[in-house]
Amino acid sequence: MLPQIDEIARKRKMLGLTQKELAKLAGVSQSLIAKLESGKINPSYDKVKAIFDALEKLETNLDVRVSDVLHNKVVGIQKNEPVAKAVKLMVEYGFSQLPVFDGESVVGSISEKTLMRKLLSTKDFTKISLQPVECIMEEGFPQVGKNTPIKVVSSLLDVYPAVLVSEKGKIVGIITKADLLKVLL
Repeated sequence: MLPQIDEIARKRKMLGLTQKELAKLAGVSQSLIAKLESGKINPSYDKVKAIFDALEKLETNLDVRVSDVLHNKVVGIQKNEPVAKAVKLMVEYGFSQLPVFDGESVVGSISEKTLMRKLLSTKDFTKISLQPVECIMEEGFPQVGKNTPIKVVSSLLDVYPAVLVSEKGKIVGIITKADLLKVLL
């Protein structure tokens, strides 16, 4: 027996899916999902079953843990290093954000978004590039343990560009939205 149709919207939102993404996974149209969620149609059993099967598959994948998708090599920058070095690291590794460290402790973050805001607010680009990262860094990324469910990380990535993985107080990995999408493969 299938759950109630009004569960589709709740489960879809809980999984962080758009109607379009769910439609693609279930092999139905986005408009069907929209009509189902608004209660405008009485769908066929086969279509509803396909949607719930897709949702169930994703929920099962949520048993995946952080340790299954994290990047072990964390590229970061020390707080006293120049902004230019942070930009160089971002370009070299293809990252849009970096954690900022003071020794081994995370003290903040720097992102393309932060850099762009700073660039737009000044005319002296050289001054910004020579400043220590700590002068423009923002709050640090949240931290989770290796056994944290992906579902928790997914919620954090709605707010933050990255999540750090720590073990016994030491940073051992990082996860971004791109890493999370690999769970769907």
